[in-house]
Amino acid sequence: MKVKINRNAAKQLKKMLETEEAEGKMIRVAVSHMHGDHAHYEISFDTPQEHDEIVSTDKDIDILLDTREEFLDGIWIQYFFVPEEGFVITNSSKSGHHHH
Repeated sequence: MKVKINRNAAKQLKKMLETEEAEGKMIRVAVSHMHGDHAHYEISFDTPQEHDEIVSTDKDIDILLDTREEFLDGIWIQYFFVPEEGFVITNSSKSGHHHH
């Protein structure tokens, strides 16, 4: 499975991983909702489970993905400050996309 992260997202994820809540855990990206041809994604803290793959990124952050969910393969995690601050997760290998 593949994951891309932009520089702003990497900084935000690293900050998240430094919190007490994240201690001993990793970043998980999951599909929160499916609408036909596109998915909505969410970010949380978790530990590896049976069907997970730990995907290393070029920004030195490992992401947990459930290998049973095809909409997770090829996601791009971005973080923007405008027009509003927040994560945007897309998957160009699937026909639709949505944000966190």
